[in-house]
Amino acid sequence: MQRLKIENLSKTYPAGVRALDDVSLEIPNGMFGLLGPNGAGKSTFMRILATLTPADSGLVIFDGQNIARDTTWLRSRLGYLPQDFGVYPGVSAEHLLDHLAVLKGLTHKSDRREQVAALLQRTNLYQYRRQAVSTFSGGMRQRFGIAQALLGNPQLVIVDEPTAGLDPSERNRFHDLLNEIGEQIVVILSTHIVDDVHDLCPQMAVLAGGRVILEGKPEILTHSLKGQLWRKTVTPAELTELQAAVRVISTRRVAGRIQVHVYEGERPGEGFEAFDPGLEDVYFATLAGMGRKEELTC
Repeated sequence: MQRLKIENLSKTYPAGVRALDDVSLEIPNGMFGLLGPNGAGKSTFMRILATLTPADSGLVIFDGQNIARDTTWLRSRLGYLPQDFGVYPGVSAEHLLDHLAVLKGLTHKSDRREQVAALLQRTNLYQYRRQAVSTFSGGMRQRFGIAQALLGNPQLVIVDEPTAGLDPSERNRFHDLLNEIGEQIVVILSTHIVDDVHDLCPQMAVLAGGRVILEGKPEILTHSLKGQLWRKTVTPAELTELQAAVRVISTRRVAGRIQVHVYEGERPGEGFEAFDPGLEDVYFATLAGMGRKEELTC
């Protein structure tokens, strides 16, 4: 069984931006969710794991090996789907996947052809294999992205914001695919979309300001907030008063009115009702607890 161990990982860019600050995690086989707002350091973390960016300090150990000592060893076992990836215009899915397979070291032509066909089938793209990837929809392009990430039967797969911009049906299809591949290998899902982690990941962490501020099992983390969350429908003026008096972790529009979620050990006032927390509430309560002013408006 593979296991990924990150010890005291730090990274500061030349302008003085500290993207990662002493990050330590242990990630077992299966799906692992990394949640965080934009600018939290998630993409830097993913790029270090993918050996694309060197860390300033710290270790990344995969399957007992220090990946910084032999990046070729790690890359032969890695599948990576970055947040944005380019494609050659006018090149079909079949030809592009074959080209990427060669770059990944799959030099035996018949074996390569077999794996390319199998991955196109697995990602429901086989019928579009002769269509240029540059003409694919967003969801189809993401499925092609996971197909190229699975070339060579990787043992570590990293996907960075994979469902951003997808419609609900494509998102569900992508979830099914990630669930399938995450049964026997380490899959890290980096995202700011809470529902993706809720739906897919038995283990998770929250990264903010370059630091891990929470980690654990989503159901346990959610249960830990039971009895501490309160909600109420308020006016804009009441919302301003509440934000000055109590820990408002999120707001949302419900039928045109403002529903406020408050994180307090006791009922914060008249008209508030307790409710069962969801993972989204865990996320916003965690950010509020580190002094961030993060609100959700729907």
